[in-house]
Amino acid sequence: MESVWDYPRPPRLEPVFRRLEVIFAGKTVAMTLNGYRVLETSHPPVYYFPPSDVDTAILKSSGGPSWCEFKGLAVYWSVEADGRIADRAAWSYPNPTEDYSAIANFYAFYASKMDRCYVGDELVTPQPGGFYGGWITSDLVGPFKGVPGSKDW
Repeated sequence: MESVWDYPRPPRLEPVFRRLEVIFAGKTVAMTLNGYRVLETSHPPVYYFPPSDVDTAILKSSGGPSWCEFKGLAVYWSVEADGRIADRAAWSYPNPTEDYSAIANFYAFYASKMDRCYVGDELVTPQPGGFYGGWITSDLVGPFKGVPGSKDW
């Protein structure tokens, strides 16, 4: 078991060699064996997919950016497939800070906006609250940032 309270701040970036998969509207949006995860205190991991393992044809630029104090400027993407649209369902860092340069232009997805997301064969649960994009698996122990009352953690 991993406790999210043992994760560091600033966050740690580490490679993931397990299968990561995102499915929306019956399509595999992303699938990789070469992802990364970002581990930050109180958060379930956020998984990043290399652009070569993402169906970028169904991603459309979506709205304004946001700023992460660790990774820098994030841009957002909608996922559009089979007549369905998930607005601002993914994000990427075109020019992340040096410590996160390995995930430049990689994509992360909100599990809550996709039909299914997997780590290995396990269906993930979205991080609560809708603001953060962590993926919860059965090997994690919380409580997780995003639950009511966790704003100031």
